Amino acid sequence: MMLKRLVTLVFVLVLAACSKEEAKKSDVELKEVDFSVLQGFEVDDFSLARTALLRSCEAVAKGKGEFLGHSAIKINRQDYLLACAKARQTPPAQFKEFVKNNFTPYQVTYKGSSEGKFTSYYEAEINASYTKDDVYKYPVYGIPNDLIEVNLKDFDASLPAKKIIGRKQGNKLIPYYTRAEINKHGLKAPVILWADCAVDVFVMQIQGSAVAKLPDGSKVRIAFASSNGRPFKGIGSILLEKGLLQAGQANMGSIKKWLKANPDKAFANMDENDRYIFHRLGNPEGPVGAQGVPLTAGRSLAVDKDYVPLGALLWLETTLPGNKPLKKLMVAQDIGSAIKGAVRGDYFWGSGGDDVLSLAGSMNSKGTYYILLPQHEGK
Repeated sequence: MMLKRLVTLVFVLVLAACSKEEAKKSDVELKEVDFSVLQGFEVDDFSLARTALLRSCEAVAKGKGEFLGHSAIKINRQDYLLACAKARQTPPAQFKEFVKNNFTPYQVTYKGSSEGKFTSYYEAEINASYTKDDVYKYPVYGIPNDLIEVNLKDFDASLPAKKIIGRKQGNKLIPYYTRAEINKHGLKAPVILWADCAVDVFVMQIQGSAVAKLPDGSKVRIAFASSNGRPFKGIGSILLEKGLLQAGQANMGSIKKWLKANPDKAFANMDENDRYIFHRLGNPEGPVGAQGVPLTAGRSLAVDKDYVPLGALLWLETTLPGNKPLKKLMVAQDIGSAIKGAVRGDYFWGSGGDDVLSLAGSMNSKGTYYILLPQHEGK
C-alpha cells in the first residue's frame, strides 16, 4: 500500500510539472517586428555585445539537443551555430549589419503584456584570506560533501529539466539545510576562503560572485558553484516588513549600511533568507554566469531560462537609476533565483565597490525586450 501511494505521488508530481511546462509555453507570445522598431539600435556600439555573443557561441557548441536548453522560447541549435560561424568571420565594425542580416527581432509578450521588471547586479568585492584568524573568520563555503543534486530529466527525457537539491537522511532525499541551520551548525564542506565580514559574504551570495582582495594585495575571483535549493527571500523585503527600513531605503547600498550598523540584528534578519550559495574559485577573465562563460559588463543579462534560452540575443529597452535610458544589445548568459517570468531581466554592471553597488542595488525599472532569433538556413 505504501509503495502504491509513493508511485501515485510521483505520478501526480510529474503531471503537475508537465502542466506547468505547458502553461509557461502558452503564457509567452512572440510578435515579429522590423529592426526600425528597436529604439536606439542604430546608435548602439556593438563591440562588447559581439564579444559576449562569441563567448556564448563556445558554450552552445559544447551542448546537445535540437534546441538551446529547455526554454519555452525555442532557438534551433544549428541555426544559432551557423550564425556563430558567420559572426566569427565578421569584423567588429560590420557586426551590426551582420545582426540585421542574420537575425529577426520579435517582441516578447508575457501573459498579455510586453512590459516587465528589470533590476541589476554586479560583482562584489570582499576582503578574504586562505587562512582563518581573528580577522578572517567567516567561511566562504564550497559545495558541501553531502549535497545531492537531482535533475528529473536525467531519469526520464520526457520530464521537465527540474533540478532538486537535498541531502540523504537514511534512505530518503530531504531538503538541504537552511541558511539559519548552516550558520548555527556549520557544514561538512570545503572552505575556499575566510572573509572578514559576514555582511559582505551575504551580499556576495545575493550577487552570485565577487572579487576577493587577499592580505598581500593580490586578488582572486569567487564564482557561483551551487545552492542549497531553498527559496530566496530578499533582505529588503524582510527589513521593510518589520519597519526597519523605509520604502525609499530598500536598495542594496542602504541595506548593506544598515546591516553593518546593526550587527546585533543583522544575523537574525539575514537568516530569514533560507537560500544559501556555495562558491568556487573563478575564472580570471571575469565572473562566470550560468551559461558557463565569463560575463561581459553592460552586455550580459540574467534571465528566466524557463522562458528565454541562455545564449539568446536580446534588445533591451529600460531605464537606469536616475531615469537614464538604457537601450542596448544584450546576451542572455546568467540566471537568478529572483528572476522569474518571460519579460524579466537582471542587468550586469561589472565589478566594483560600494559605488557600483549603489547603482546596481537601486535599479528597479519597467521595460521591455525583443529577442533576436537566428534566421533558419535557407530563409
